Amino acid sequence: MTVKPQWLRVKAPQWERVGNVKEILRDLSLNTVCEEASCPNIGECFNAGTATFLIMGPACTRACPYCDIDFEKKPQPLDPTEPQRLAQAVQRLKLNHVVITSVNRDDLPDGGASQFVQCIQAVRSAMPDTTIEVLIPDLCGNWQALEIILAARPEVLNHNTETVKRLYRKVRPQGKYDRTLELLQRSRELAPGVYTKSGIMVGLGETDTEIREAMQDLRAVGCDILTVGQYLQPTQKHLNVENFVPPEQFDAWRKFGESLGFLQVVASPLTRSSYHAEQVRELMKLYPR
Repeated sequence: MTVKPQWLRVKAPQWERVGNVKEILRDLSLNTVCEEASCPNIGECFNAGTATFLIMGPACTRACPYCDIDFEKKPQPLDPTEPQRLAQAVQRLKLNHVVITSVNRDDLPDGGASQFVQCIQAVRSAMPDTTIEVLIPDLCGNWQALEIILAARPEVLNHNTETVKRLYRKVRPQGKYDRTLELLQRSRELAPGVYTKSGIMVGLGETDTEIREAMQDLRAVGCDILTVGQYLQPTQKHLNVENFVPPEQFDAWRKFGESLGFLQVVASPLTRSSYHAEQVRELMKLYPR
């Protein structure tokens, strides 16, 4: 594995706070993408009392070579108690904003849309002032399932692009670049009041021109919020890091994205799709829908 440059070093977390969050998660038998995907910001986010909940997991039906989530285990039947347990965690952590994501569940007819809805409803019932962001898979292009999720009215609908079009077969072999764009476009058309969001990884061999083209494609389908972060190789089995992008390049992409009309662009080496996601609450005040 390539040696990380200085700008990718993270501060050691305050383990007392991290342990408290982990204790709540274990007590309620919940998974987080923070842990399952080996996120470098886990210390910072757990210290702040936040987490991105991973539902319907932790076993995924896809084997994306950049992702550290397990795909070798057999997915289990959906747990009807999961939505209430998640809502209890949101209460105990006193979250103002919650991110709910999932593994890919291509084995389910609706891709897990109904479970997303039940989780949204449970959190709304328990914490009516908490804003909700769902980070969803592509649902295999099942647009009826997408409509079911949007009908539950999360404040933010997030679906990651992950990489540029040229690298899709390598990075997301079971995904489709055009399907990702269509999902975001349909979300905007079906629920104009819901903010749409997507994320891109860099350092996989893409060019600056390709990143800019992907950003333009996302704005063309009405994407509101964009995150751009450095890909980090989880293990030797995963895709190699082709290059480490310096912080000033992320600043250039942020400025370019803002010039395109994104409401918010979060771009830095350690940015991930849910990093500082709670900032959307301020965004909603500035750009109400």
